[in-house]
Amino acid sequence: MILTICRTLTILAAIYSVIHVATAQPRATEPPLPSQSSGSSNSTQFEVATIKLTDPSRQIVGMFNRGGGRISTWNFTLKMLVEAANDFDPYTALRWPLRQRMQCRGSDGWSGVTANPALGLAMDTLIALGGTAILSEAPEIFGAEHLLTSRAEASIAVRLMERIAWWEKYAARHNNTLNNNPSPGNKLGGITTILEKSLGAVAKAGSSPLRAVVRYAEPPPCRGLIFMDSPGYDPVSATGQIASGANVLCFTTGRGSVFGAKPVPCLKLCTTTQLYRRMSDDMDINCGTILDGAESLSSVASRIYSGIIQTASGRLTKSEELGFGEEEFQPWLLNSIL
Repeated sequence: MILTICRTLTILAAIYSVIHVATAQPRATEPPLPSQSSGSSNSTQFEVATIKLTDPSRQIVGMFNRGGGRISTWNFTLKMLVEAANDFDPYTALRWPLRQRMQCRGSDGWSGVTANPALGLAMDTLIALGGTAILSEAPEIFGAEHLLTSRAEASIAVRLMERIAWWEKYAARHNNTLNNNPSPGNKLGGITTILEKSLGAVAKAGSSPLRAVVRYAEPPPCRGLIFMDSPGYDPVSATGQIASGANVLCFTTGRGSVFGAKPVPCLKLCTTTQLYRRMSDDMDINCGTILDGAESLSSVASRIYSGIIQTASGRLTKSEELGFGEEEFQPWLLNSIL
């Protein structure tokens, strides 16, 4: 399974690199490459040039044959590329294959009021337009699983409950219980029980029907809302989601986090304006404006959805700008991790 995960991440890393190269900031034209044969008068000369598009943040980099008699063909091909690139609309073209994954870390008492339900509304929009949203962390939906099974077909609901039952046995084998999940940080943030935490976690899934339940790192069989079985430990859960094919991560936090998730971008959503001000270098979207009364839930959801599309189109997240995410690759090894 680890080999499969590594192969999947390698492919995703390559795709991710291509996206960011294609959407890099415009740079100066490169100097011509040296000829293939410096001593020959009919040697082929190449020149690497940058073509700026209508959108200044995007460009085409091409290699031109300067002596091969194919200039008209190159010009025609590049004209077609430029026209296609200028007509490209990421708000319609990128949303269809988009697989969005949802995580939370350092949840507080406001997670289930601001960031998580706003993310859920954004996921409803993404799913309605043909995208996929992957919810994970089985121990952190314990006690609120009925909110997912009530909008699933009977066979899918049974599969989810089978996973919950497995986790109860798994925790018992390690002398633990699922209802002992809230961390000291969660409690300092105002969460008192796993039920409160689970209600907030399920809010990230919006109101769309649950279409499938898959095992750890298993690719979704369909589009829509998917539940992937995983521990609640973020690096392990995120690694499984990436291996399953997710290509953008939305990470809600109430206590603060500098989480990154290479090779995919990680958008961090904070629950309060106070946290956003303290960690503005790390937070991508402030959902605390809901609590402040400055924005509605739907307005913040629209900003989240827009941020997802822009990120999938190549805009760097805060964690990417800071270079975070190298250490978070952690496949699931069966032990006492919940």
